[in-house]
Amino acid sequence: MRGTLPALMVCVFGVTTGEFVLAGILPGVAADLGVSIPAAGLLVTAYALGMIVGGPLLTAITAGLPRKPLVLGLLTVAIAGNLISALAPGYGVLFAARIVTALVTATFFANAIVIVVSAARPGRQASAVAKLALGMNLAMILGAPLGTYIGDAVGWRATFLAITGCCALGLLLVARFVPADQTGTRGTALGELTEFRQRDLQLAIAVTAVANIGLLTVFTYLAPLLTDVGSFAAEAVAPMLLVYGVGAALGNLAGGWLADRALLPSQLVSLAVLVAILLGLWASTGTAITAVLVFAAGAVGFSVIPGMQTRVMATAAAAPTLAIAVNASAYQVAAAFAGWLGGRVIGGPGLRAIYLAAALTTVLGIGLSAVAWLRERNAVRA
Repeated sequence: MRGTLPALMVCVFGVTTGEFVLAGILPGVAADLGVSIPAAGLLVTAYALGMIVGGPLLTAITAGLPRKPLVLGLLTVAIAGNLISALAPGYGVLFAARIVTALVTATFFANAIVIVVSAARPGRQASAVAKLALGMNLAMILGAPLGTYIGDAVGWRATFLAITGCCALGLLLVARFVPADQTGTRGTALGELTEFRQRDLQLAIAVTAVANIGLLTVFTYLAPLLTDVGSFAAEAVAPMLLVYGVGAALGNLAGGWLADRALLPSQLVSLAVLVAILLGLWASTGTAITAVLVFAAGAVGFSVIPGMQTRVMATAAAAPTLAIAVNASAYQVAAAFAGWLGGRVIGGPGLRAIYLAAALTTVLGIGLSAVAWLRERNAVRA
C-alpha cells in the first residue's frame, strides 16, 4: 500500500487535470484552431459523454483482465490521447483525442479504487478511497490553475504536453510499485452485469446521481452567484474557487475517516448539514459569511464522496470495478443535469434561487440515503 497509493494518486492527478484544465485554456484553443468559444466548449461535453457511455462499456468488456496490466494499458491510452491533443492539427483531431481519453478515464478510476481498497487494512477502505481522491482534489486546486498558467505563458499545447508527462510518470510508478493481482481470476462481463439486479446496489448508485446534483449546480454557477448575488468583485472569483477547493480536499479526507466508522449515518448527517449550508448561502448578504459558507460547502459536500464509493463497492462484491465505473457515470449524469437545472432556475425564479433548488435536490438525496440505511439495519436484524 505504501507505494501503490502514491503511484495511483499521481495518475489520478494527471488524468483529472486533463479533464479540469480545458475550461481555463478554452479561449486559447478556440483562437488557435479558428473555432468559436461554444464550439470549443463542446470539447468538455464530449469528454463528459465519453465517460458516461464509455466507462461502463469498456469496464464490462475488460472485466476478465488482470488489473495491473489493464491499468498500464489504460494509462498508455491516456498518454497517447493527451499527446495527440497537444499535437492536434485541427479541431476534429482534438475532439477525437478528448473522446478517446475520456473513454479510458472512468475504467482507470474504477480499477484504481478497487486496487487501493484491496490493499487497505480492514476498516480503512473509505480512508483509502479518500486519499486516492485527494489526487483529484489537488488537480482542482493546483493542476487546473497551473495548467492554465502554462497555457497562458507558453500556449495550450504545452499544457497538454505537461499533462502527458505527468501521466507518463504515473505509468512508471504504477509499473514499479503496484503489485500484480493477488485475488485470482476475475469474473466475466456477464457475471458482473448480473450484480446490478441487486436493489441495494441500484440504490447506492441512485444516491450518487441524486445527492450530488445540488452541490454540482452551485459549483457550475458559482462565479455568477458570487458576483451577482454575493457582491464579490470579479477578481475574487479565482481565490474563492481556491477556498472551495481547499475545503473539498479537507472534507474528502475527513469524510473517509467518518465513513470508516459509520458509513450511512455519517452520510445522512453530512447531507443534512449541506442543506443547512445551502440555505445559509441563500439567505447570506455579507461577503465574509458567504466565503465561510463556500468553504463549508466544499468541505461537507465532498465529505460524502468516499462513503458513496465505498458503499457501491460493498453492495457489489462480485462486480466492484463495473459498479464503480457506473457510479462514475452517475456522477457525470448529475453534473450534466446540474447545468440544465441551474439554467432553468435562472430563467425562472432567478439566480439566487439556485441555492434553494440545490437544497431541495439534496433533501431528495437524504431520502434515498435514509432508505438505504433502513434497508441495511433491517438486513442486520434479519
